[in-house]
Amino acid sequence: MMQTPHYDSLTNVANRFALIEYLQDLKHANIFLVDIDNFNNINNNYGFETGDRVLVRIAELLSLAKPYTSKLFRINSDEFAIVCLEMMSVQRLSDAASSMISFFDQTEIEIAKNLNIKVSISVGIAIGSGCEILNQARTAIEELREHKRASFKIYDAGSAFIKKQQENIYWIHKIKEAFEEERLVTYYQPILNNATNRVEKYECLIRICENGILTPPMRFMEASKLTGTLSLVTKTVIAQSFKMFSANEDEFSINITNTDLYLNFLEEFLLKNAKKYGILPSRVVLEILEDIDTLNTPEILEQLNSLRRHGFKIAIDDFGSQSSNFSRLLEFSPDYLKIDGSFIKNILTDKKSLVIVEAVVLLCKKSNIKIIAEFVHSAEVQAKVKELGIEYSQGYYLGEPSAELGKSSFA
Repeated sequence: MMQTPHYDSLTNVANRFALIEYLQDLKHANIFLVDIDNFNNINNNYGFETGDRVLVRIAELLSLAKPYTSKLFRINSDEFAIVCLEMMSVQRLSDAASSMISFFDQTEIEIAKNLNIKVSISVGIAIGSGCEILNQARTAIEELREHKRASFKIYDAGSAFIKKQQENIYWIHKIKEAFEEERLVTYYQPILNNATNRVEKYECLIRICENGILTPPMRFMEASKLTGTLSLVTKTVIAQSFKMFSANEDEFSINITNTDLYLNFLEEFLLKNAKKYGILPSRVVLEILEDIDTLNTPEILEQLNSLRRHGFKIAIDDFGSQSSNFSRLLEFSPDYLKIDGSFIKNILTDKKSLVIVEAVVLLCKKSNIKIIAEFVHSAEVQAKVKELGIEYSQGYYLGEPSAELGKSSFA
């Protein structure tokens, strides 16, 4: 086999170095980035030696299936690139990609006498010049992977996926700055006891503050997840909240993520701050999103039960927004359940929302679980919430999140 710095020693086709060199000076090119679907399964099930034989055969098949005048490159373990210099319409690009996908769909790779392996490919396509089209084709693959495999996607700079990627890059930079400049601040939204008409609880909500402008977490939490700083956000909220509530006796809730639970730092960090600020654990509610499957993980379940043994309370947040598992909810029996705001918001105008809320109320009453209605935005909605026997209300009608604690009663 040919072994030079510009050729792949396994498949004997041009490699990534050759591709980069080839693309650098091109004024126009079409690139098809070919990704082998679930190739790791082949290595895991049959071994790397078999995987290598499959890759050799895939390279041979791509040489047959690619557009006639194009060049083939192997750029990664299970990635190939095909570059075509002729002008091609979107329809011709689509036809070429469909043809390659169909070719593999109808072909089995014979590895041994009694071993045939079926593979499928996904194709990202980009049009342009220089090495940038390789990155664009990879982005098209990533966008495609969010929905399906064994298909193709042409790079579209205006797609929602690309805009989301660009937004993430922006917020990755912003979240880094916010940590360095200590601009993460906690705001507190009141929660009303509907029996006493008094504010007895608060939800602690993180914000980024920049030049007096507040950014809510929905804008930057994905970037925080990507940068591995979710646990730092949670720790910031805990530290700031415990300090705030050291001066009164109110209950307060803190949102925790699956990442926080998997990192298993909560118990030690919460107890440390409880001791530092003289906070009884029974005043602290830990809100977890309605990912009830989390409660089926023994390690996570034991961690939550251990926190409860120390006195911390648990709330299930946004209940009803996903596929709720009522039996698992009853097994875990949280202290509070927060009904997803979309149902409360529409409770007066949408019969389905009302029926769902009524069912959740009945379930919780029989299970001794207190309910908090989110998104109470008007006097009429608040009246309906109280009529249904829901114990607590939260929403802009009762008070917006604030850097200071609000009024203690509501007429």
